[in-house]
Parts: sequence; structure tokens; C-alpha cells
Amino acid sequence: MKYVYAAMLLHSSGQKISEERVKKVLTAAGVNVDEARVKALVAAISEINIDEAIKAASVVTVSAGASAPPAGEAKKEEKKPAEEEKKKEEEALAGLGALFG
Repeated sequence: MKYVYAAMLLHSSGQKISEERVKKVLTAAGVNVDEARVKALVAAISEINIDEAIKAASVVTVSAGASAPPAGEAKKEEKKPAEEEKKKEEEALAGLGALFG
């Protein structure tokens, strides 16, 4: 994540994301830089429109947040499936018991 954060920092400040700049940001933050990770990150990011990716991610996050139930409701719903599973197991066992008479 540190590598991605470095790239995002460069992007947000309007600078080109290059291996040298990512290394400088990471070094300034006190991170031991892994050359292979930097190269892979810069290569992957070069093919992505970062602004569009951020917009798409924020839309997905907002959509997911809107459909998520409040915390109190989630706990109530979790109990119901457990109870239903228990009933189904009991019914299945009763059916198996009938087989062995």
C-alpha cells in the first residue's frame, strides 16, 4: 500500500509518476524501497487513467454504503439465518431417521 500511496501523492500534486519519483517519496517516508515493486507499480499505473479510477471507486463505495444495513439491523439479521439453519438441520436429521426406522 505504501507504494500506491506514494503514486497517489505524486498524482494529486500533479507530478508525473515515475520510478525515480516514487523512490524519492518512499525514501523520504523512511521506507526500504523494493526496486521490483516500484517498477511493477509504475508499469501498471502507466496504463490506467487514475482520475477515472478514483471516480469509479467512489461511486462503488457510495453505492455499497447506501445498500448496507445499519449496524443494529445487521446483528438481528445474523441471528435469523442461524436459527433457520438449525431448523433445516433438524428437519434433515428427522428425514434421515425415518430412513433407518
